[in-house]
Amino acid sequence: MATFLYKIGRLAFRRRHFVALIWVALLTLAGVGAASAPAAGNSSFSIPGTEAQKAFDLLEQRFPGMSADGATARVVFKAPSGEKMTGKANKATVRATVKELRSGSEVTSVADPYTAHAVSRDGTVAYASVKYKVSGMELQDASRDALKAAAKDARDAGLTVEVGGDALTAAPETGSSEIIGIAVAAVVLVITFGSLLAAGFPLLTALIGVGIGVSTITALASALDLGTTTSTLASMIGLAVGIDYALFIVSRYRSELAEGREREEAAGRAVGTAGSAVVFAGLTVLIALVGLSVVNIPMLTKMGVAAAGTVAIAVLIALTLIPALLGYAGRRIKPTGEKSRLLGGGRKAKAGNPGGHGKQPRPNMGTRWASFVVRRPVAVLLLGVIGLGAAAVPAASLELGLPDDGAQPTSTTQRRAYDLLSEGFGPGFNGPLMVVVDAKDSAHPKKAFTEVGDEIKGLKDVVTVTPAVPNKAGDTATITVIPNSKPSSTTTEDLVHAIRGKGADLTSATDAKVLVTGSTAMNIDVSQRLNDALLPYLALVVGLAFLLLIVVFRSVLVPLKAALGFLLSVMAALGAVVAVFQWGWLSGLMNVEQTGPVMSMMPIFMVGVVFGLAMDYEVFLVTRMREAYVHGEKPSQAVVTGFRHGARVVTAAAVIMIAVFSGFIGSSESMIKMIGFGLAVAVFFDAFVVRMAIVPAVLALLGRRAWWLPRWLDRALPNVDVEGEGLRTAEDRRTDPDGERELVRA
Repeated sequence: MATFLYKIGRLAFRRRHFVALIWVALLTLAGVGAASAPAAGNSSFSIPGTEAQKAFDLLEQRFPGMSADGATARVVFKAPSGEKMTGKANKATVRATVKELRSGSEVTSVADPYTAHAVSRDGTVAYASVKYKVSGMELQDASRDALKAAAKDARDAGLTVEVGGDALTAAPETGSSEIIGIAVAAVVLVITFGSLLAAGFPLLTALIGVGIGVSTITALASALDLGTTTSTLASMIGLAVGIDYALFIVSRYRSELAEGREREEAAGRAVGTAGSAVVFAGLTVLIALVGLSVVNIPMLTKMGVAAAGTVAIAVLIALTLIPALLGYAGRRIKPTGEKSRLLGGGRKAKAGNPGGHGKQPRPNMGTRWASFVVRRPVAVLLLGVIGLGAAAVPAASLELGLPDDGAQPTSTTQRRAYDLLSEGFGPGFNGPLMVVVDAKDSAHPKKAFTEVGDEIKGLKDVVTVTPAVPNKAGDTATITVIPNSKPSSTTTEDLVHAIRGKGADLTSATDAKVLVTGSTAMNIDVSQRLNDALLPYLALVVGLAFLLLIVVFRSVLVPLKAALGFLLSVMAALGAVVAVFQWGWLSGLMNVEQTGPVMSMMPIFMVGVVFGLAMDYEVFLVTRMREAYVHGEKPSQAVVTGFRHGARVVTAAAVIMIAVFSGFIGSSESMIKMIGFGLAVAVFFDAFVVRMAIVPAVLALLGRRAWWLPRWLDRALPNVDVEGEGLRTAEDRRTDPDGERELVRA
């Protein structure tokens, strides 16, 4: 592996014009494809195999004109203080609004509040239901504008008017904080390298990689049914790993220069050693992201695969474009330490005399920290484990759900409409359940419809059960059930299970199948699917990565320690998410206006992404230790050596990744906000507590046992040579890897 990548690095350095041209061409091609691609169509959210999805599919067959997946909107009216919505003037205003709404080209129906019994008991609140032919993502801007204009006209007439529903679905906004995250990354790179040029390379290549990845996603969005969240996630992950991977190779290149090697040789060795770590770190991220497909939720699978594609591009760019750019930079990229005196200390490196002037240099911060941990491993280990354990305590109270309009900021019309409906009709009105009765095999369909409705009326937490509405064939009907509790509550979830439990008895009595669907039931089914898939997914991802790390480190205990450390960091991060988004701690600082259940896909998503990112730092840091150990150092000294060379860069990489993820906390989309916060906290815990404290403490306690591998397994495993031992041998023979010319030893 190291020798192969060494050749790639030298080739890219020599043929830099050709390499740069290829990447510019790919970026241009992706950009043209994105610009000329049709607008993204319906970003469907289907959960194959769930009862809610089966009911939706049945409605499509039996109610062909119903547009079960079409966008909906609720225009909610509230009368001025002291007035009723049944007043003559207010009624005229509402009916004028209904007439205006019906004129839309994509509108299928608008229900008049006064004929649909959509006026609250106290007469102060009413709503008009609007249904569209297409989904919220397909809805034209003209239809949204018409909806807003109709609401404004009614508002001008003196009513309080708000609009809810998925008809107002729009692409999430990330805000200026994303730019701040990139700016922080730039500052960290400048401090790390002491050079604007060297700092610019990781940013430039990461942006090129993200540009290619996101443009490709945009170009394929219509054909592959990709949502807006897909490209946001891909840019988030791609930017973070793209900067990190380039950072490690540039840093290793400068270290090789500091040892006196020629620039082409230094580029080849940087790609051969640090590049090997990049490849395996990237593979762990790819395994984690592609593994999301085992959950069998198409939207999650697409998000994972798209993000994985962007990560793969980041790896290829780090291995090829970075050495090419280093070739262009020439002597303007200085060896490690030459400019660090200006920005935080250090020494000027000199070939053959790294200390300078014959004096023993002062150890850097990484060396001093590692030496401290090696001297007191038990205390550091206990402190780290107890600290992460305390942070993980809130995770025991984790409640899962999917966000609805009640999770929107109070400044939005969707949230205000949600609150008005809760005020006028009760909290359960925002999450109606749709019961579908399939009586095709029943001898008495009408009787079956009536019996189902009567049974549901007798259940707890039911406020209203509407009469059954049959289709034209009379073999299928829909019944709307209004719960007494809000959509995200466990009481509503219990009601869904109770209706489904009654459905089994009704099927045996009437030969009619009873299915529960609607957005609330769909959310419950999604949460259940994700809960059921979490352990198999964890076993698959951790298992595959464990095998991969055994190959990389040629050890059993090091990968085991890496996996256990990951579990600590991800549980602590979940605890932080619960504390902020569910309990409300620091919610004002994070601009979380509404606390509630944590997004259902958050645990499994964090497991996937955080595991991949956590293994990045494990690979980058521990491969340097492994390299020192293989080259003859004692285990404790190898730990210190690994930190001396890698701690500064790993710290910079972690700060950059935290900054990039934190930038997404400013998103208007609650899902993106929560993901950004969760990943930023997880990287902080994993990089600075697990990898920087627990890992060296455990390795110091294990000593040589850390690198133990059964002989039979050692013989069976392929030798991937991540440590670059093959390069060392080639240099000793003073031959080029292709055998055609001698290497010049610095």
